[in-house]
Amino acid sequence: MVVPADHRMYAYVGNFAQTEEQLRAKLDGVYVFRVDVASGAWTPVQMVSDCPQPSFLVVEPKQRFLYVANFANENAGFSGGMLSAYAIDRASGRLSLLNRLPTRGDGPAFVSMDANGRCLLVANYMSGSLETHLVGEDGRLGPVAGFVQHAGSGPNAARQEGPHAHSIITDPSGRFALAADLGADKVFVYRLNAERGTLEPNDPPAASLKPGAGPRHLVFHPNGRFVYVANELDSTVTVFAWDGEKGTLELVQSVSTVPPEWTAINYPADIHFAPSGKFLYVSNREHDSLAIYAVDAVSGLVNSVGWEPTQGAYPRHFTVCPLKGRIVVANQNSGHLFSFRMDDATGKLTPLGKVADVIGAACVQIVEL
Repeated sequence: MVVPADHRMYAYVGNFAQTEEQLRAKLDGVYVFRVDVASGAWTPVQMVSDCPQPSFLVVEPKQRFLYVANFANENAGFSGGMLSAYAIDRASGRLSLLNRLPTRGDGPAFVSMDANGRCLLVANYMSGSLETHLVGEDGRLGPVAGFVQHAGSGPNAARQEGPHAHSIITDPSGRFALAADLGADKVFVYRLNAERGTLEPNDPPAASLKPGAGPRHLVFHPNGRFVYVANELDSTVTVFAWDGEKGTLELVQSVSTVPPEWTAINYPADIHFAPSGKFLYVSNREHDSLAIYAVDAVSGLVNSVGWEPTQGAYPRHFTVCPLKGRIVVANQNSGHLFSFRMDDATGKLTPLGKVADVIGAACVQIVEL
């Protein structure tokens, strides 16, 4: 394809250093790479080392700012978790710190933004809570604007002794926010006022998953009519029909993320659609694959297409790259990122190769500037 001379693409990778030696060496942080649009090759640009345990990253819709959920914040002077805000230099892709704030809850594991970039939404895994922060015109984060503490537990005593909010996203209208809670086996629904950063429970306030499912991440179909939930503890994907006027979820289907012959442990993690909405992908940790489903846009039902090995261990996160037809997977335990080409007709994936080594790669976001 013809690439404009001023076209730039950058990848931002958060990671978890996995040993005491790595922590002392400050190997956890945000890694910045320039992505060659023609070849797909990645070139290191920057490593932001004063950003401890960046468990999740989100880029502001206008791609001016990057926000980080720091699961813990050693040496930052806060107790609990932390949020970091960075400005993105459009010429180089480099990051410069704007401000950082403590989270009210513990263990922030997920951040997202409303479509206008006015409100940052945070899921605190350890304390099972949600919070919001308003974003200034300069990209700086304000203090906690809204806060919700979840309640509930599940049958898995080791993982569901209490609530564990694992993700939160807005619906296509921006009027609602949906939060998956692994500990409570629920998807909570809130009425969101993004201008004020408030979250109010909807009526009804939640949809229940099968006991022990452990909902982790969720995604809307591009048509806005269905919600798909990756369940970490029972290796399933649950499909809900979404009523965008009432803010309600109705169960449609639940299917396995692993082949019938797989009987070992497995933990689904991330979930995304192909841009066309025809195919859905879910990462499996331990099975170390991307599960691929064909999706009926009218009924919402999914059918298995197969599984593609992620060419690494423990695929914690992946992204559908703006570079046409690419998926990039962050393989946490093997410490690298691997690229695949998507087939528009079948949804199947072709391995293209490793693009970068990042110890404990946990999250990857790719932007065009």
